[in-house]
Amino acid sequence: MKLNNSLPNFDKYFTVLNLSSELENTEVFEHIRRVVEQAGVEAYLIGGYVRDMLLKRPCKDIDIVCLGSGTDLAERFAAFYGGEAEVAHFKNFGTAMVKIPGWEVEFVGARKESYQRHSRKPIVEDGTLEDDQNRRDFTINALAISLNKATWGKLVDPFGGMQHLKEKLLKTPLAPGITFSDDPLRMMRAIRFACQLGFDIDPDTFQAIIDHKERIEIVSKERIIDEVNKIVLCDKPSYGFNLLFQSGLLAIIFPEMAELQGAEEKDGKGHKDNFYHTLKVLDNVCQRSKDLWLRWAAIMHDIAKPATKRFEPNHGWTFHGHEELGARMTPKIFARLKLPMNEKMRFVQKLVRLHLRPIALAKEGVTDTAIRRLLVEAGEDVEALMTLCRADITSKNNEKKARYLANFDKVEILMKEVEERDQLRNFQPVFTGEDIMKTFGLNPGPEVGKLKYALREAILEGKLKNTSEESLVYVLTLGKKMGLEAR
Repeated sequence: MKLNNSLPNFDKYFTVLNLSSELENTEVFEHIRRVVEQAGVEAYLIGGYVRDMLLKRPCKDIDIVCLGSGTDLAERFAAFYGGEAEVAHFKNFGTAMVKIPGWEVEFVGARKESYQRHSRKPIVEDGTLEDDQNRRDFTINALAISLNKATWGKLVDPFGGMQHLKEKLLKTPLAPGITFSDDPLRMMRAIRFACQLGFDIDPDTFQAIIDHKERIEIVSKERIIDEVNKIVLCDKPSYGFNLLFQSGLLAIIFPEMAELQGAEEKDGKGHKDNFYHTLKVLDNVCQRSKDLWLRWAAIMHDIAKPATKRFEPNHGWTFHGHEELGARMTPKIFARLKLPMNEKMRFVQKLVRLHLRPIALAKEGVTDTAIRRLLVEAGEDVEALMTLCRADITSKNNEKKARYLANFDKVEILMKEVEERDQLRNFQPVFTGEDIMKTFGLNPGPEVGKLKYALREAILEGKLKNTSEESLVYVLTLGKKMGLEAR
C-alpha cells in the first residue's frame, strides 16, 4: 500500500501529534520542505532523529525517505548550500548523504528488503513508506514525520512506537524472530539501544534474541565491535553487558568475558563472581572517565582469572599471575575482536599488567624505590592506572574500602613528590648503551645489555642520580669487575 496525501484512509496512520513547531524551529527543515515541494514527491523524516527529538536528545543525523529518487532530492537539497555541501552517493542502495555545517542529511528512496539465510545484506526493491517502516529494526525507529505540504509535521506511527517510547520499551515492528534472523546485527542494536536509552527489551523480543543468537556468526567482527564499543561508551555499560550475557551473545562474541561469570566455594571458602566484579569496575571507571580505552582496561583487567584460578588449602582461592597472563592475552583478544592493534591496545595491555601494583603498595606500604619503578613502567599513563585501581576497589565493607582509598591517596602524594624530585616520567638513563660501547670499545652484545640493566636498576634503587657523571663512574666500576677496560 502506498501512502499518498490523496488516499481517503491516509489519516488513520497519523497520530494526533503534530510536530510542525519542532521542525520550524530548525532552519535545515525549511530547506528540506522547499526541496520536497519543488520536487513534487512525498517525503518523510524517519528513524533516529524522530526518536531523539521526542526524547529530547541531541541528534545531528537526519534521515529522509521519499517515494521517488533519494539521490535527486539530495542534489536539490545540496544546491541550497552551494560549496558548503559535500554529497556522497551510494548507488547500490539508492541513497545519498549530504554533509552541511553541523548536520548530516541522508536521502533514500522508500524500499523493501528481502534476505537470504546466509547473508545479512538485503535484496532491495523500490517500496512504499509502509514497506520502509516494516524493514526498520524497532518500532521507536520506525516513527516518521510528514514533510508534505498537506500533512506537514504529522507523525506517522503504524506500530505504536510513540507508546513504546513512553513505556521505555524496545519492540520490533514485525515478528522479532523474522527481524533478527533477517539481520542478526539487530540483536546487538537492541541491547545497545536498551543500554543507551535505559529502556527495557520486550520479553518476546528478548526471547527471540536468545533463540537466534547463533545467527550473529554471519555478521562481520567489525560491525559487532562497533556495537560493543557503543555499549562500552554508555553511562552504565554493565546493563548492556548483562543483557549480552543473559542472551547468550556474549559467550559467542567474547567468550573470555563470559567465562568470568560464576563463584565457586570449597572447604567453606569462596571467591567473588569476577564477571559481576568486572562490570562494577567498569561502571566505576565510567563515573570518572569517558575514555573508551580506559574502559576497555577495566573490562580486561581480570580477564585471565579463570585460567589462573587455583584452590590452595591454606590460602583459599588464588589467581596468581593473572595480571601478566591477562597482558599476554590482550593482543590476541584485540586482534580477534577487530579492535585496534596500535597504541590503544598497548595502553590497555600496560594497565592490565600493572593494575595490581598500586594495590600492593597500598597494602604493604610505600618505598621510594617501588614508587620509582611504578612511575617508570606506567609513564604517561600513571593517572589512568590510578583511576583503574580506585575503580577496582568494589568491597562492600565500607571500612576496608575507605582504608584502601586512603592508602591510594598516600601513594599518589608520594608519586608526586618522587616525580618532582627525580623527574622519572618516561624515564631513560641519560648514559645510553651507545655511551657504554664507546667507553669500553664494545660492539652490541650481552656485556652491553648487562651494564645497561645494572645502570637502570641502580638509578631506580636510588643508588645514584640519573646524570652522566655518576653513571660513568658506576659503569667504570662495574665494568672493571667484569674484566672490561675503558678506552
